[in-house]
Amino acid sequence: MTVTYEDVTSAAERIGGHVLRTPVLEISPGLFFKLEQLQHSGSFKVRGAFNRILSAGELPPSGVIAASGGNHGLAVAYAARALGVRAEIFVPEVTSPVKVAGLRRLGAETNQVGAIYSEAAEAAAKRAAETGALTVHAYDQPEVVAGQGTTGLELMAQTGGVDTVVVAVGGGGFAAGITIGVGSGPRIVAVEPVLCPTLHEALRAGHPVPVQVSGVGADALGASQIGGVAYDVLSRADVQSVLVSDDAIVAARHTLWEEHRVATEHAGAAAYAALLSGAYVPADGERVAVVVCGSNTDPATLA
Repeated sequence: MTVTYEDVTSAAERIGGHVLRTPVLEISPGLFFKLEQLQHSGSFKVRGAFNRILSAGELPPSGVIAASGGNHGLAVAYAARALGVRAEIFVPEVTSPVKVAGLRRLGAETNQVGAIYSEAAEAAAKRAAETGALTVHAYDQPEVVAGQGTTGLELMAQTGGVDTVVVAVGGGGFAAGITIGVGSGPRIVAVEPVLCPTLHEALRAGHPVPVQVSGVGADALGASQIGGVAYDVLSRADVQSVLVSDDAIVAARHTLWEEHRVATEHAGAAAYAALLSGAYVPADGERVAVVVCGSNTDPATLA
């Protein structure tokens, strides 16, 4: 299940008319925000959803199916509506009411099953076997990873190149895609909550392992095991894995809003938390891009 740079460039051509080229903001000399929370459906996830669906050819009458903590489901529902196909989404009980409401607004058949993402994924797999619907995995499909990687292509073109890209990890598809999309130059700093350390524990064990997940980022970064495609890419790329506390994530989300008027959910602020907390300290003159990756949150909680 190898994903190549050519897969990412092909994905960019395939989805170009369906996704936004999100802006990059240089908030201080050499520090960039890639504002992927401004993407359709509120996160980068729509890139992978479109690429998976458009790569599949003729779809079954039952349409597409996905399990999600919320953002991937919103992306699949958005892509399905745009392409005129049926979508059925399974989310766990931990999913934010904001995201569940968004799924229903987009017209997806929505099922809330299980306490965490992995339990929703089991239910979705069983349903897909019954209906024959096309499964759009949240992070562990080559087409999804390649679609997410188009973020990296844009970032390099918009910044003229950076030394380091700081990106949050849940199931790992986004970080893997970006690693491929930015090419061999930049360092990748992979950021996870202490309470959702899927990549960190996999790198320590030498292979993907199940972990317990909880905390403020669990609805978006709550995969219980790193994806196989992502692990293959990230372990070979020698990424730097760092962990951040929930307190650091909450503080970063607050700072993004109060100082930059960037509205994001907790998981979307995890990458920036690594810089603010000192989990990752750039060298003098280092050009760093932070990917702000999701905005599906209750605006009343930003202040």
